[in-house]
Amino acid sequence: MSGGPAAPARPDASRTHLVRGRLLVFAATALWGASAALARFAFHRRHAPVLAVVELRLMVSVALLAPYLAFRRPALLRVERRDIPYLLILGLVGVAWVQGSYYRSIAVLGVGLSILLQYVAPVLIVLFDALRGRPVRGAMWIAVIAALAGTALVIGDVDRSAIHASLLDWLVGFSSAVSFAFYIVFSKRGLARYAPETVLLYTFAIAATFWTCIMPPWKILTAGFDAQMWCMFVAIGVFSTLLPFRLFYSGLRHLPAAEAGVVATLEPVVAVFATAVVMGEWLRPLQWIGAALVLAGAAMTSLRVPEALPAQAERG
Repeated sequence: MSGGPAAPARPDASRTHLVRGRLLVFAATALWGASAALARFAFHRRHAPVLAVVELRLMVSVALLAPYLAFRRPALLRVERRDIPYLLILGLVGVAWVQGSYYRSIAVLGVGLSILLQYVAPVLIVLFDALRGRPVRGAMWIAVIAALAGTALVIGDVDRSAIHASLLDWLVGFSSAVSFAFYIVFSKRGLARYAPETVLLYTFAIAATFWTCIMPPWKILTAGFDAQMWCMFVAIGVFSTLLPFRLFYSGLRHLPAAEAGVVATLEPVVAVFATAVVMGEWLRPLQWIGAALVLAGAAMTSLRVPEALPAQAERG
């Protein structure tokens, strides 16, 4: 079928897509932040191995998503052969490395500093856009700086033992930011061609396979975890992995990569508030200021005329 050039999207339609994208990404960050306490409990109270948690959260997600697609939406299982290298790169560099480097950073540098390092990612995305010659609004620069500064204030004190960490440990920690930025930008290409469930299934399966080579499944099965721990692993797989990543991908289809990254910085704000509610530890004044800065940064990304179309790929 032939025809003239596609009509430009109406401003109200584009605005609807942007609002929907922001809400979906925020819902994802809310789940990530709220479930952070569960992961911390598994690490610090039950002494669960970091790699076991990383591997199991991916395996649980694949075990739930694959049968659902096979029986309910089998068309989403089909991918073109030419896209297999793309999925391999996204699964290994985006999914496997971003999770492995982040959790290793937590073990070595501490939770607060690891979160702060990872949320350098929006700054890297904006710098990448600028290097590609894309116009970057002043409001976006202010937004990412406000979000990063706010994250630092929300997190508060960092583990002082990180000062004695090796250069390699710091490089691994910073690589979590690089890989997270890569994951957000590179995912846009796949989401322009496939449904979020398709990209998630194959990249999660690839990442899980990679980690099984590092930690064979029989080592996890013979570790002696009790029923409560297995329930916790399933909960982390569902509420910290499958659902939030599905929401994040759905939102990313409607947003520029940099904006999605800035909105995602609300995760530590949610995590701190959730911890305050559960543990009864109210926020300090600097944390309130930090939360306000992160919220302001997320709001600043919307100070523009809507021009983004849904499911556009990021192209160099």
